[in-house]
Amino acid sequence: MNHDELALWSKRAADWARDYHATLRDRPVRPDIAPGDFRDAIEAPVPQAPTPVETVFEDFTRLVPDAMTHWQHPRFFAYFPANAAPASMLAEQLANAMAGQAMLWQTAPAANEMEALVIDWLRDALGLPEGFTGTIHDSATTATFSAVLTMREKALDFQGLGNGLAGGPRLRLYASAQTHSSVDKAARLSGIGQANLVKIAGRANDPLFSMDPDALNGAIRDDLARGFKPTGVILATGGTSVGACDDLAACIAVAKAHGLPTHVDAAWAGSAMIAPEFRPLWAGVDQADSVVFNPHKWLGAQFDASVQFLRDPGPQIATMGLRPDYLTTQGAGDVVNYNEWTLPLGRRFRALKIWFLLRIEGLEALRTRIRNHVAWSVEAADAIAALDGFEIVTAPILSLFTLRYGDDDTTAALLDAINREGRIYLTQTTHEGRFVIRVQVGPWDCTRDDVMAIPEVLADAAAKLRGA
Repeated sequence: MNHDELALWSKRAADWARDYHATLRDRPVRPDIAPGDFRDAIEAPVPQAPTPVETVFEDFTRLVPDAMTHWQHPRFFAYFPANAAPASMLAEQLANAMAGQAMLWQTAPAANEMEALVIDWLRDALGLPEGFTGTIHDSATTATFSAVLTMREKALDFQGLGNGLAGGPRLRLYASAQTHSSVDKAARLSGIGQANLVKIAGRANDPLFSMDPDALNGAIRDDLARGFKPTGVILATGGTSVGACDDLAACIAVAKAHGLPTHVDAAWAGSAMIAPEFRPLWAGVDQADSVVFNPHKWLGAQFDASVQFLRDPGPQIATMGLRPDYLTTQGAGDVVNYNEWTLPLGRRFRALKIWFLLRIEGLEALRTRIRNHVAWSVEAADAIAALDGFEIVTAPILSLFTLRYGDDDTTAALLDAINREGRIYLTQTTHEGRFVIRVQVGPWDCTRDDVMAIPEVLADAAAKLRGA
């Protein structure tokens, strides 16, 4: 394929994409296929001779979409959304066409300097202090891992990078029991170890399921008495399971009293903070050392785009950065190279889709979309609560709530029936030892009617279960 052919087929692809999104409501959200079915459909020896583009494109349209879970479906209410606004899609096409490698300022000056701008824009949009700066990672897992590595090195006076951890103090991390599994992964891969990640219980009768600050203080004191080395505290705003929001002000105050850095995982809920009325959910975030949120979840930036804000980037750069001679920029020794803020050397031009998104949509339209999702989720939860046999287990926190229908087995059977039928897609979690169904409203193109289909589908599935 040459560039003239690319132009032709890019137009064909754009037409296909338009039709795909126009017909998503007619497709089941999740394919009803078994593992291995798709591989069987495409099994073939590695091509030795060119295949006509027409054939490859036809095979794609015939085979691939029906074997995909449709994350852009307006009735995708599972996990968290991975929204891709059309403006973001357009920017990704342009970034892909340039195929730049934004590892250094000199390898992609526009990408580098646009990243600095959109970080400032997002900081201001979320109401964070002016002194915060940051960078764009691929995912919140990488951002949290970077933050935990930095906590480790600060605790070791930056000696762990050279000397390793052998013979050093036993490091301890503290996290809300509602934090994401990426925190566990960071503890494992940083060398701190899973056994040294202390999950702090929630505060009694707290509707937001916050970590108990007194329990945090007690755990730190106990570890100090045992000769361990407290290293840092990881908090959640909008936890993945039920949307838990830690009392950031109280918990950060405890961490500061012990001289510990803090990292806030607001991967999903952070997007909602563009609307000032939701900011009480993370009151105190201005005192955090590190904050991550994913514009690729609820804001509309195409995956992948995870923003980490930093009060002071110096410690993270000292931890993550390397600058061998072949990666220096002659005549610009003090230039910012964002690869030194994160794990990979290679970096995509992620800032472009955020720049397009914020300029083309504007904050007011984005606020309206998120406000609608929150309002519709409350309306749907109220409708479900009125259905016979259903229980709302956790009330909506922003646009996330959980429910049950009978015991664990019946609730699981209901969920399986719903997802096989395909009109909506939901997922599960365990809350206080019980199997519950999660509902999270956030698809870019969903309407109130799409959201109110949730109680309708639940009622239909329950009726069929009762009949069976």
